[in-house]
Amino acid sequence: MKKLLRLLLPVLTLSLCLAATALAAPRTLTVATDATWPPMEMVDANKNIVGYDIDFLKAAAKEAGFNVVFKNTAWDGIFAGLDSGQYDAVISSVTITPERQKKYDFSLPYIDAGQILVVPKTDKAAKLADMKGKKVGAQIGTTGAFEVKKVAGLELKTYDEIGLAFEDMAAGRIQGVVCDEPTAIIYALQKKEYKEKFKIAGKAFTKEAYGICVKKGNKDVVALLNKGITAVKAKKIDQQLKKKWLK
Repeated sequence: MKKLLRLLLPVLTLSLCLAATALAAPRTLTVATDATWPPMEMVDANKNIVGYDIDFLKAAAKEAGFNVVFKNTAWDGIFAGLDSGQYDAVISSVTITPERQKKYDFSLPYIDAGQILVVPKTDKAAKLADMKGKKVGAQIGTTGAFEVKKVAGLELKTYDEIGLAFEDMAAGRIQGVVCDEPTAIIYALQKKEYKEKFKIAGKAFTKEAYGICVKKGNKDVVALLNKGITAVKAKKIDQQLKKKWLK
């Protein structure tokens, strides 16, 4: 018996070591993002997914001790993919709204934003109500589209990607675009093909908070995300990222 134990002992020791290693391995979260919303999430010249949201979640993952893999996913199917378990979470400039909270859980808010109107430089509109009788574009299913719907007399035209809305405005097919302020700044003030054509009309007219969206009841993922978000804010890493992406 002793001889048998001496033979089995190395095997048992190796098994225990492997089990311990597996238990200690950091968790990997697969996170979907619609990388068509600069500067928050986009694809760079090297086809890498980059942006404020991406850097923020990478920093949060480092602080909380988990790995993250990003999956570029079209906005119109991004929540359906979460529902079916194709990924663990969504970070894609998702505004925390009461309607979405009924169906999903959210992390702590990680940044504030607001909706803003972009128009051609020749247009005198200063606010959304000034656009009555005109066509206004927004990405489908976004809070920007919801805000346009609230104003009587506007014709809402929705798009799968916000860049297509700006293309339509440049072609004269619509007269305004509503989107998040950081994205409006990119299209109206920085893109060389548009900055001589478009302007931002007035100020942001909503105050919203972005959160990372997960399936209802997925408390362990929410806890991991919140641990990372809290640490990133405490160390003011988010301020560094704002200077990098939003200034």
